[in-house]
Amino acid sequence: MEIRIEKNLSPKAKPTDASALGFGKIFTDHMFMMDYDRENGWHDARIVPYGDLAISPAATVLHYGAEIFEGLKAYRRPDGEIQLFRPWDNFERMNNSADRLCLPKLDPEFALKALKALINLDRDWVPSAEGTSLYIRPFLFGNDPFLGVHTVNKAMFVIILSPSGSYYKEGVNPVRIMIETEDVRAVRGGTGYAKCGGNYAASMRAGEKAEQKGFAQVLWLDGVERKYVEEVGSMNVMFKISGTVVTPKLTGSVLPGVTRRSCIALLQSWGVPVEERLLSVQELEDAVRNGTLEEAFGCGTAAVVSPIGELSVDDVPYVVNGGKIGPITQRLYGELTGIQWGRRPDTFGWTEIVK
Repeated sequence: MEIRIEKNLSPKAKPTDASALGFGKIFTDHMFMMDYDRENGWHDARIVPYGDLAISPAATVLHYGAEIFEGLKAYRRPDGEIQLFRPWDNFERMNNSADRLCLPKLDPEFALKALKALINLDRDWVPSAEGTSLYIRPFLFGNDPFLGVHTVNKAMFVIILSPSGSYYKEGVNPVRIMIETEDVRAVRGGTGYAKCGGNYAASMRAGEKAEQKGFAQVLWLDGVERKYVEEVGSMNVMFKISGTVVTPKLTGSVLPGVTRRSCIALLQSWGVPVEERLLSVQELEDAVRNGTLEEAFGCGTAAVVSPIGELSVDDVPYVVNGGKIGPITQRLYGELTGIQWGRRPDTFGWTEIVK
């Protein structure tokens, strides 16, 4: 399929102050769009000026949440080239999400081709200041103009780009985390492994409650027994206990993070033992008390890794590693960001130059 390009004849002024970029507030001049219907499949691939979408008030997405999305970044290398980090894994996960929500799947190769074409058109928007990147948001939603509950017959796929500032403006500082004991994010057999908007909407009440108490994020527990750790905020989570890094296994209610997968591969290459298994709050609490919990951190696209300096269990605070970032967490952050920004060699084949 050819990609039709309609250039923006009134381009916006590009931001000059990297410190004011923030996250998800500024968008580039163009976006990619493609339509789907059962008769024609995916068609009318196009890059057009960034702008509002026109959809029916009866669109499926507005009433039944038929929507999925991804999040990845493009990075400006020291040599001026632009590269992506494991983009094929994001499109693979997007298809897994589409399968769960009965949305049409994408051709991953074409999706990557479309993404590269869009970035190439807006390549001057990719910032180069330390820690900055171009955040990429592909999303797919059902837009049948019909209120009945049914399988999606019409859909739209869109990619938008947003230059983003450094996540850690004041250094990689540990955060305070509250274990959530009332709300749950997802349950096995549900949509926990899919990256869909409903999962994030369901997490906001607990997140707001935690913020009001002075915490940065919540640590989610499983939705059945309420005893096993699953995720931290919108990130996967890892704990170094007695020299072994333990992370919740993918049981269907945990998002299979690309950064999680990368962390595991790096740790194993360094000879650090990694276990993907069930981890109870009780085991975690015991490890804090007996001093075997050495480090804790979240991992995800936005933060890369986010060290945890304090865990609160039933309003009882437990300090992790003296409230400081641990050596494994620091090493992971340095290695991952080094590969992503092209400052360190990519021996895993994770990066893709945008040409």
